[in-house]
Amino acid sequence: MRQRARVGLVHRVRGLTVHGTHDGGTWASACSVAALLAVYLLAASARRREARGWSGWRTAAFATGAALLAAGLSPPVAALGHDLRGHMLQHLLIGMLAPVGLVLGAPVTLLLRTLPPPGRRALGRALASRAAHVLTGPWVALVLSVGGMAALYCTPLYGLVTGDPALCHLLHAHFLLAGCLFAWAMAGPDPAPRRPSVPHRLVVLGVAVAAHATVAQLMYAGLLTGLTAPGRELRGAAELMYYGGDAAEVLLALAMVTTWRPARRRAPALQAS
Repeated sequence: MRQRARVGLVHRVRGLTVHGTHDGGTWASACSVAALLAVYLLAASARRREARGWSGWRTAAFATGAALLAAGLSPPVAALGHDLRGHMLQHLLIGMLAPVGLVLGAPVTLLLRTLPPPGRRALGRALASRAAHVLTGPWVALVLSVGGMAALYCTPLYGLVTGDPALCHLLHAHFLLAGCLFAWAMAGPDPAPRRPSVPHRLVVLGVAVAAHATVAQLMYAGLLTGLTAPGRELRGAAELMYYGGDAAEVLLALAMVTTWRPARRRAPALQAS
């Protein structure tokens, strides 16, 4: 009896230690997001006082994205991560919805206007590099975003990652970076090397919509997944992925269409008779 009580106490202490460490990491991540937002707001305020100004819509978009990201990283939401539905809520906030707002805030353009000339030249060279061209390609961004999602939910990887707080933080970082990269490749207002036409990007977005829907439907049916959660959790997470993913992708489509300016065809010159 004493041995069982001792073992139970050890497990509870270990659980509290891991949970406390996880809470500390999530609070630190949320505070980092708040600091990033403060830096953005200071830079945007300085640019608004210039003759060219700075769009209030850009600031509102970035602030909304930062708020969604902070919500996804906050301990109350992170505490739901033991449930597949809570994990999927984090995935939507961190990897799909927050990146749309952050990217539409045009942070790279703001940075280019804020940095001194040497910094602007260095950033310009990085944006024009071959590596940036490859990473910002829509198809590469699609593979990193949707491919990572498929690998997580259709293999035993989910069970391995969610049992380790450090791996959970790495997973969130992948969600955020892959989501921002995909949103930037699709509809980012910032400069990007040789960005394809809007029709081309709409095709890529259509493939992303189909891939998300397929994974969500497989999850709902409990087919071809590496997940061992109860049926209610599987179906709830699948619904979050299906409808939440649609919302993020509709926002990206709207952002693309609003910037689309089809080239006008010149009328053929009339030949003199």
